[in-house]
Amino acid sequence: MSDINTIAKGFRAIGSTPRLAVFLELVKAGKKGLMVGEIQGLLNIPASTLAHHIRFLERSELIHQEKNGRSVFTYANFDQAELLAGFILQECCSNEKKIKRKTGTS
Repeated sequence: MSDINTIAKGFRAIGSTPRLAVFLELVKAGKKGLMVGEIQGLLNIPASTLAHHIRFLERSELIHQEKNGRSVFTYANFDQAELLAGFILQECCSNEKKIKRKTGTS
C-alpha cells in the first residue's frame, strides 16, 4: 500500500469537478483511452484549461499520455484508481461493532 501522502495527492487530483469529469471519461473509455481533442469535445473544456487539468492528473499518476504521430492519447491509470478505492474500502465497517446507538422511540 502506498503512503498516505500519495493517496491524498490522488484524491486532491480528482477533487475538482472538471478533473473528475476528465478522469471519468478516461475510465469510461477503458484501455483504448482518448485523444485530447476527444476529451475536449466530450466535456466542452477550452484547450488551455484541459491541458492544466491533464497535467494535474498526470502528476498524481491517475492518467498517462502517449504520443502517436501528431496525436496524443490519454489513458486512465487503473492501478492507481484501484489504489485509491482500496484505501477507502480497507477500513470498511471496522468500527461497526463499536458504534452503540439508542434504539426505540423517544
